[in-house]
Amino acid sequence: MLRGLVRSYAGQAGLSGVRLQDLVLAVNEAAANVLDHAHGEGEIQASRDDRFVTVEVRDYLGQLIPAHADAGNPGVATLRGRGLWLMRQLCDEVLITRDANGSAVRLRQALSEAPAPA
Repeated sequence: MLRGLVRSYAGQAGLSGVRLQDLVLAVNEAAANVLDHAHGEGEIQASRDDRFVTVEVRDYLGQLIPAHADAGNPGVATLRGRGLWLMRQLCDEVLITRDANGSAVRLRQALSEAPAPA
């Protein structure tokens, strides 16, 4: 259900193809983290402007901190712990914030790809 809602919203905003699928997968990973690490207590909000589709996945437990966004690839020797790394590979921007209400992962995907460097 969540994947379908994100796909529909982002598609109507103008994302398509691989970039749309990347955002859907990244949001799914962020939501899975809320289920696994915050007892499923959180919320998801999506917005768009003329440049980006933004999806914020908030948990009310607040264990994520901004430094977690810089986590490296955990490698093949571990079974878990790839979610944030994967989100960074899939989205144009990943930002983690933390406040008195919990933690949030903000995922942003540009509506058009940046031109390749010359």
